[in-house]
Amino acid sequence: MNHAEFLEAVGKRAGLPPAEAATVTGAALTTLAERVSGGEARELAAQLPDEFRGYLHKTVDFAEQLDLVEFLNEVAARAGMDDQRAADGARAVLTTLREAVAAEVLAALESELSKDIRQLFQPVSRGDEGVTEPPVS
Repeated sequence: MNHAEFLEAVGKRAGLPPAEAATVTGAALTTLAERVSGGEARELAAQLPDEFRGYLHKTVDFAEQLDLVEFLNEVAARAGMDDQRAADGARAVLTTLREAVAAEVLAALESELSKDIRQLFQPVSRGDEGVTEPPVS
């Protein structure tokens, strides 16, 4: 998946215009990189288009543990969006990651995240897409 395709998928999933899809993608990837080890951030970066790699750069191997609310608050603050748009955007970014990276990289990444943050990798139904997916529990 190239850069434009990734951003298009995020925008469609979150109902965001292209500029906001790009902003929330950067915010979500930066926040995600802080929550995983340096090795996992590098593995993820290697699977994504070059334009996203800077968001995943870490100078330390330390992973900061936050719960879902704190994670989404960080994304909202970085993106300059209200909480709901940032939450929709973060879920769209992480759901798009499922399609963009190898399954083993995704599994290793998810293993370092709390259960509540891992739920963001699962798509949810949007009434305007006409696709029904089971809700995350």
